[in-house]
Amino acid sequence: MKSIKKVIAAGMLSAIAVLAISCKEDTVPKPQAYLRLEYPMGKYIPYDGDCPYTFGYNSLARIKDKGNCNLTIEYPKMKATLYLTYKTVEGNNLEALLRDAQKLTYEHVIKADAIQEQPYLNPEKKVYGMFYQVGGDAATNAQFYVTDSTRHFLTGSMYFYAKPNFDSIMPAASYIKDDMRNIMETLKWK
Repeated sequence: MKSIKKVIAAGMLSAIAVLAISCKEDTVPKPQAYLRLEYPMGKYIPYDGDCPYTFGYNSLARIKDKGNCNLTIEYPKMKATLYLTYKTVEGNNLEALLRDAQKLTYEHVIKADAIQEQPYLNPEKKVYGMFYQVGGDAATNAQFYVTDSTRHFLTGSMYFYAKPNFDSIMPAASYIKDDMRNIMETLKWK
């Protein structure tokens, strides 16, 4: 009988100890962390090739001419490329060029959380366009087009060579969006 009482007493003490210890705050494992990616401030230098336009671009990027005034601006450290496509406005094709540029952006609506349009107008330089920010896990996070509405039309799209996970590429996407805006703001037609 004494051994049963000892077992019961030991069990009760164990239960009380477990309850006392478990009344503390729950221990939660640390969440996974993301790298803090910071990129150096870009120094903008002029691009002045044989094309009918000039603009300032980030000196940390590399420009490659793809022919017919189509360029790629590569960001090797970020595994990203900005594609610039030039078209001549001829006759009444401006409406078709605008429609194609908008269609290219809105094809990402399936994966995008939101698409924000920001008009750009610079009557002094005759540069008019639209900057698109694409939110979410879309293949591109930003696109733009600019035109003088009579002779020139230029589009730009940013793509990463990685699975589109917006949380992980956000610092690089933000950095390149600033470069894209700089291209729009410094663009001059020849």
